[in-house]
Amino acid sequence: MRPSGRSPTNTAKVLDWIAQAAAQGANVVLPPELFGGVYFCREERPEFFDWAYPIAEHPDLPKFQEMACVHGIFLPVSVFERDGQAYYNSLVAIAPTGDVLGVYRKSHIPDGPGYEEKFYFRPGNTGFRVWTTPWGRVGVGICWDQWFPEAARAMVLLGADVLLYPTAIGTEPAEPDLHTRTMWQRVMVGHAVANIVPVVAANRIGPEGDQTFYGHSFICDRYGDMLTTFGDTEEGVLLAEIDPERVRQERAAFGFFRDRRPDLYGMLVEP
Repeated sequence: MRPSGRSPTNTAKVLDWIAQAAAQGANVVLPPELFGGVYFCREERPEFFDWAYPIAEHPDLPKFQEMACVHGIFLPVSVFERDGQAYYNSLVAIAPTGDVLGVYRKSHIPDGPGYEEKFYFRPGNTGFRVWTTPWGRVGVGICWDQWFPEAARAMVLLGADVLLYPTAIGTEPAEPDLHTRTMWQRVMVGHAVANIVPVVAANRIGPEGDQTFYGHSFICDRYGDMLTTFGDTEEGVLLAEIDPERVRQERAAFGFFRDRRPDLYGMLVEP
C-alpha cells in the first residue's frame, strides 16, 4: 500500500483490504510495517514520538481486533509502541477471536540515511515469537529482521510453518545507484529454501521525501518459488494457499534440521 500523512484514511484503507482478503478466503492477513502514516524514520524529528502509544491504549487496535473477530482471521498488526520511556517498533498478534495473543518487538534496528530507526526504537526484548493459529504456527519478523538468517532459523526452530515480514523498504537516498529490491527478495527466498518454509513480505510503495518505496510484496513457497507478487506501484491484496502439514513433511524429508551441528555453531553467538 501507499500510506499518506498520519491519517485515519490509512487505517480505513488497510481495514478495507483485510476485509477483501477475508472475503477471498484468507485466514492470515499481513499488512505492511508502520502503515498508519508516512515512514517517519526517514529523518530524526522529536515530534514523531507523539505517534507512539502503549499497546493497551492504541486507538486503532480495537478496530483490528474487531476485524479479526468478525472474519475469524489471524492478524499481525505493526505499531509504534511506547512502554514507559522506552519506544519499540512492534507487532501485535491478534487471534481469530479478537484477543491479543502477544507482542513482538523488532530485534534488529537499522541506522543509516533514510532509515534512522535507532533514533526512535530500542532493540526488541521479546525474543523471536511464533504464534499458534487454527491453520498452523506463524512466525513474524519486522523489516530489517528479514535480512538475518539467524532470525528465520530461530522462528522455524520455534515451530513456524510460515514466516511473515511486514516491511518498509525502498531506495537508498545516500546511494542512488544502489538498488536493493532484488537483494531484498533473494535473501528472504534464501530463508524459504534453507528452512523449507513459505515466506510472505508486505511492503509499502511510492515516493516519500527523497526515497521511493519499491513494493514488490510477494508470497513464495517452501522451495522459494514465487506464488504471487506485485510490481513497484501496485496496491491491494495478494493471496496464496499454503499447506502447513505438507511443509512439515517435506522439511523433515530434506534433513536440514536432522543434520544440523549446533556443537559447531558457537561462533554464531560470539559478539
